[in-house]
Amino acid sequence: MPGIRFGTDGWRAIIAEDFTFENVRICAQGTADYVNSIGLAPRGFIVGYDTRFGSKEFAEAVAEVTTANGIPTFLCDRSAPTPVVSHSIVTMNAGAGAIITASHNPARWNGFKFKPEYGGSASGEIVEELERHIANVEETGNVRTMNLREAERRGLFERFDPEPDYLNHIAQFVDLDSIRNAGLNVVVDSMFGAGAGYFDKLISGGSTRLVEIHSELNPAFPGMAQPEPIAHNLRALVDALEDNTADIGLATDGDADRLGVVDDDGNFISTTETFSLLCMHLLEVLEQSGPLVKSITMSAMIDKLADLHDVEAIETPVGFKYLGPQMMATNALAAGEESGGYAFRGNIPERDGILSGLLMLDMAVRTGENPADLRNRLFERVGVHIYDRWDVEFDPSMRDAITRRVRSSRPFDMAGRPVIGIDDRDGVKFLLEDGYWTLIRFSGTEPLLRIYAEGPSTADVAAMLGEARALTGV
Repeated sequence: MPGIRFGTDGWRAIIAEDFTFENVRICAQGTADYVNSIGLAPRGFIVGYDTRFGSKEFAEAVAEVTTANGIPTFLCDRSAPTPVVSHSIVTMNAGAGAIITASHNPARWNGFKFKPEYGGSASGEIVEELERHIANVEETGNVRTMNLREAERRGLFERFDPEPDYLNHIAQFVDLDSIRNAGLNVVVDSMFGAGAGYFDKLISGGSTRLVEIHSELNPAFPGMAQPEPIAHNLRALVDALEDNTADIGLATDGDADRLGVVDDDGNFISTTETFSLLCMHLLEVLEQSGPLVKSITMSAMIDKLADLHDVEAIETPVGFKYLGPQMMATNALAAGEESGGYAFRGNIPERDGILSGLLMLDMAVRTGENPADLRNRLFERVGVHIYDRWDVEFDPSMRDAITRRVRSSRPFDMAGRPVIGIDDRDGVKFLLEDGYWTLIRFSGTEPLLRIYAEGPSTADVAAMLGEARALTGV
């Protein structure tokens, strides 16, 4: 294999090809060496996992390594969402943690997310040091392991339930009683992932009716290309909305750190619209204030909302390894990226699809408006912003040629709108008038070329995407 390397959020690989027990143990040994090197091993190490094939066993393999390195290790006693495991790192004052998950990737993938003591994504500096330790293990082959029964006998290993503390914590962000008794009809699609059952535990018990689909364990994720809550994967949710005459549909991805939203007419509320709605809710309904952090792929609507409310909008490259540290440094009100991951002040500096969904319900209850009406109100504030993304497969041997071709491009306009600037911090982003834009970049977690566009209409966005793809030659 080419070596274990972390993308925008951890190391991901195809199960039984590169994601093997041998390589997971190598990754765990390098992680243990890193945690010991920074002196945080005595505080312990949290290990969690999602519902993917082999995730529990891979997580146990990680614990076998960390305990052998003298690190007290706490393993979740069941599959758990990434935000739940991350929350445990903070509440248990652990030195760090790891989660076996490939998040939204297709079923044949799995992954290893490393979480520092603050529970968020590891910064670029941390990742660089972590990869150095892992590379050393790859070279030496020196991996230590310990049977978990022996580790438990020595007081180095314990299984625990991460759910209760998280549920108690998350209840402080919204008025759960109001949501429970609002008489809403809600459909939740857990996408066969680790978030199954969480919304039911949080909002059931009153006049609000909740129906959950895809809550059973099935690591094949049938009926969807991958457990990612975007429009083409949510046909079953749309059908369930119609069958139950529901007011709103919510979907969480494989590890429940992302959220997708469908309105009562079965229309997908885009991820850029969802984060903009959540920011509007925080600023206007809850009357909170603070900087808004967004990735380079997130909507210009965030900048316009920030201007309206006299707060700062901060833009970063893609990935919570950039957004999270910026969020902590500025005590930001919220942070969001186009992939559907949103974080909020007072919670961990990390994506949380469950809290995001609760805030959407809180907004609907407090305003008395459905998602479609809320979307219209947003557009009244900042203008119409339509967004779309194309994921394009490419020959990896052509990556450098594609990069050169795009970086050398200097289009005068796109879809008839003048190009007024170019941002090349993460891919190449063509800035157009009125805050609209097109971006071309490689995925940090999958072998895909991503092409993004935000414009004033569906037709404009389609034209922008087509013109941008032509620049790539793919």
